Amino acid sequence: MKIFGFLSVMILMLFSCKEDRGSYHGGYYWIYSYGLPATERHEAMAGISEKWKIKHYSVGDCLVEPDEMKRIDALNKRTYAAIERKYGQGWREKYRKDVDGFVIKSADVMDVLITNPFFRNELKKYNIEIYNLDKEVLVLNDKDDFRVTVYKNELQYENKQCFKVAVNTKNRTVNLIK
Repeated sequence: MKIFGFLSVMILMLFSCKEDRGSYHGGYYWIYSYGLPATERHEAMAGISEKWKIKHYSVGDCLVEPDEMKRIDALNKRTYAAIERKYGQGWREKYRKDVDGFVIKSADVMDVLITNPFFRNELKKYNIEIYNLDKEVLVLNDKDDFRVTVYKNELQYENKQCFKVAVNTKNRTVNLIK
């Protein structure tokens, strides 16, 4: 009986000491939103998701029940606290700065890609014109490294992704990712 009691107390302690990380799944902190999405910022938030390990997901459109809003806000509050434990108190300002700076960085990436002969040859293989480029740009770190995935939306769903390249804007290099 003493052993059972001891094991019960140990199990209770283990589960009660578990750190609350809010919505942390698959290596990312998930922040949920509702209402009209900020589409102009969506691409930038997606672009810096690898660096920050934060993803945004819209769980409702314009009409969301008040109870659902409370649940989402409570979950996000726990997630924000977990992010703050990881990145420190000023994380929101740094995150917003990265979101705002992403537009300029994305333009720098395109400047490197447009002038790179290797990249232009890859586009030719898939009959993609540079002016009609569907791409996803992701910031990998603070050292000017990016991953660019090129898509061709006219292809079937499973074949839309054509290729990926690693771009370094400082060295102006482009390398194919296998």
